[in-house]
Amino acid sequence: MKDWLSRYGPSLLVFVVLLAAWEFATTNGYLKPYRFPAPSKIAMGFVEIASEGFPEDLTIWVHTRTTVGRILQGYIAAVGLAIPLGFLIGAFSTLEKLTAPLIIFGRSIATLSLLPLVIVWFGTGELTKVVLIGYGCFWTMISNVIAGVKYVDPVLIRAARTFGVSGPALFWRVILPAALPRIFAGARMALGVGFMVIVGAEMIGTVEGLGALIMEARNFYRSEITIIGMLVIGIIGFLIASGLLHLEKMLIPWDTGLDEVRR
Repeated sequence: MKDWLSRYGPSLLVFVVLLAAWEFATTNGYLKPYRFPAPSKIAMGFVEIASEGFPEDLTIWVHTRTTVGRILQGYIAAVGLAIPLGFLIGAFSTLEKLTAPLIIFGRSIATLSLLPLVIVWFGTGELTKVVLIGYGCFWTMISNVIAGVKYVDPVLIRAARTFGVSGPALFWRVILPAALPRIFAGARMALGVGFMVIVGAEMIGTVEGLGALIMEARNFYRSEITIIGMLVIGIIGFLIASGLLHLEKMLIPWDTGLDEVRR
């Protein structure tokens, strides 16, 4: 308990002070309530959408479940496609040179700029949202996988071949472990892209999801519910990213161990 307080106590204290200052400023007219609703009003808004729902009896739990489901579908599809393709491209320099312009081009296109075109192709249903999330995540992920394979230390490969390691064994015992740090970094970056895309994607053709909740709250001038939607998205992203970081520490303890030593 003492270790926990020494580590998180100062941050928690700063957070409480900021909330108290926010409450005071809004209550006493220093901040306009419709622009900066007081923390107490945000708390009451959360109770409202958790029990009664907003809009059309859709509770925060329904919105959260819908958003998480859409993100996971697009994210898993993108990661599942990007990892094998990235390893293939990164392993062959000629293939990497041929595909580099396409990858740079695809990565440079803002995902939400494709929304009108994707709606024409797939309509306004669930597939459109999943495709947009998958598209945004894919280019970030494949770029990091290619870089992870491409920049494996040649000394490691030469040393492995000196000891007779080649073929599939070289991949599993040398290339994959060496590329994992960049792959996990790409996975976390792609997750962030997915959460950015989902907000825009859910503002079209749906009333379910945290993005739709934020849009409806804006239409009804419910700033506190908008903030709640933003907070829930941030919390979900933090939890999933923390899970990925924990998995990374389990799979590549040598890399995280060096980080701990440096700290």
